[in-house]
Amino acid sequence: MQIATFGGGCFWCTEAVFQTLNGVSQVTSGYMGGDLKHPTYMEICNGDTGHAEVIRISFDESIISFNELLLVFFKTHNPTTLNRQGNDVGTQYRSVVFYENEDQKKQTEKMIEDLTQQHIFDKPIVTEVSPIAEFYEAEDYHQNYFSNNQGKPYCAFVIQPKLNKFATDFKDKIKPELLE
Repeated sequence: MQIATFGGGCFWCTEAVFQTLNGVSQVTSGYMGGDLKHPTYMEICNGDTGHAEVIRISFDESIISFNELLLVFFKTHNPTTLNRQGNDVGTQYRSVVFYENEDQKKQTEKMIEDLTQQHIFDKPIVTEVSPIAEFYEAEDYHQNYFSNNQGKPYCAFVIQPKLNKFATDFKDKIKPELLE
């Protein structure tokens, strides 16, 4: 299994998207990139610990490549807004790829270059590309948030529409059992 770590705003949304991908075995929500040891959700919500809300993805590269994960990442959040995703504002919501090795770094930089040259976004991509740092798993109630809370308004009005759009754009990448 390989590991990828992405921050694309609220981890509830990104977790829900990546859990549907064929070849992804586990998605864990957490915090990375700050100075405070063992931060809590309430501490990072202040936006002054330096941590980003991230997801750590375990994936089978023989089924889905890191490059394919990058494409999903860039197409399912707005990488052109600094420290913001929709109504979520603060450094904890920044767009960031924490690379595990030089190959992941090069693939990320190449993806940003290609998306920029293709004018996929109407503004410059501001996604941070940083080396992996200490990962702190988020509290239990953040794990599998969408699956465990589908009746909550945030899930119905924010996450579900995002998943619907994702399913349309990436149907060939979704786990077959979820398409039945």
